Amino acid sequence: MSIFHLILQEMQHRKMNFLLGLLSVIVAVGCLIAALTLLQADEIQTALILQQKEDEVKQAGAELKDAMRKITKGLGFNILILPADQDLEEFHLTGVVSGTMPEDNMRKLSESKIVTINHMLPMVAKKVTWPEKELDIILTGTRGEVPQLHRALKKPLQQPVPAGAMVLGYQVQKKTGLKVGDEVQLMGKGFKVAKVFPERGNSDDSTVWINLKEAQQLLGMENLLNAILALECNCATEDRVAEIRKDVAEILPGTQIIERGPPALARAEARNTAAATAVASLEQEKANRIKLIERHASFAAILVPLVVLGCGAWIGFLSLENVRRRATEIGILRAIGVRSSQVFGIFIIKALLIGLVGALIGYFLGYWIGVTWGDLPAAADPAQVLFSGRWLLLSLVFAPLLSSLSSWIPALLAARQDPATILQEG
Repeated sequence: MSIFHLILQEMQHRKMNFLLGLLSVIVAVGCLIAALTLLQADEIQTALILQQKEDEVKQAGAELKDAMRKITKGLGFNILILPADQDLEEFHLTGVVSGTMPEDNMRKLSESKIVTINHMLPMVAKKVTWPEKELDIILTGTRGEVPQLHRALKKPLQQPVPAGAMVLGYQVQKKTGLKVGDEVQLMGKGFKVAKVFPERGNSDDSTVWINLKEAQQLLGMENLLNAILALECNCATEDRVAEIRKDVAEILPGTQIIERGPPALARAEARNTAAATAVASLEQEKANRIKLIERHASFAAILVPLVVLGCGAWIGFLSLENVRRRATEIGILRAIGVRSSQVFGIFIIKALLIGLVGALIGYFLGYWIGVTWGDLPAAADPAQVLFSGRWLLLSLVFAPLLSSLSSWIPALLAARQDPATILQEG
């Protein structure tokens, strides 16, 4: 009678012992594979969530930053380049620039490679009396923004005033009663009202805008400017205005730089804060997902070894109980010539078979649990991202090893029993 025949006979007659041992292996392997599969699912889910979040953050950050850019841009020009001889106290008191500088300064600035300012706008402005209306106004001459030759064209902050056209501030329109489309004389020259600004609550309400060249002619300021308006760029530093002063001084020595309206640094910080908020949101999501994976891994690191040890002990107990119940049978086998090594082999080979069968069932059970509870996105194919031939091979090695090691001592006890003693006791 072969050893394999004896093993099959033993399994048939002691089905419960065999099934309980098989169940122990299935539980141990299933628990291990389920834990590994769930952790893998966590990592895949985390990668997909973070990728989606990163895309959303990039889009939201870009939209937020663009919104902040539009808000700060909408506040208007905030850097004023003034002539060297301009009395700043007088300017702050009256709001009007009395000093002048060559119009060629605008050309030099536009041809330079300055990056700390953009949207440059030359202008002349003077407080005068509108003789035809007997009204004091601030007459401002402006043209379209001068492009910087080393930069791509940008949408202007302020549209140019065409020749022969006039734009009125709120108070000027209110006092003169002029409407869009009306023709009017200003200092002997004909103009057509092109636009009326709503109330702004500052000196703009008392301002009349006309074309730069026409204003220079009316004011006797040909080839001269009172100021150059500009907008600082989004490059925040500790002292933004000082940096702008340094850059402009290298191109236009002797000019003065002042900041008006919201501080330049505050504008830049508003834009940078918008981007930082989006990045912080992504980093927080990453930290949360990492903590979740670490908690799951810590739980698995405790649960899986306990289950494996418990199942191993249970298999050992079942093997020991089987040896005790089969003592008489073992004595008979030894008496008819079965060697102790063969008796040992019966128990170990049976344990290996239980381990192999339990490994196959346990792996696919654990895989099913991982897929079911892993909550993968619909776009992810579990067979591609979770099924692992390496883990299956691990199961086929681990389970028979666990089963055989747990049965080792009972098998040794069975092999070393004296048949004469067993038969006398029986």
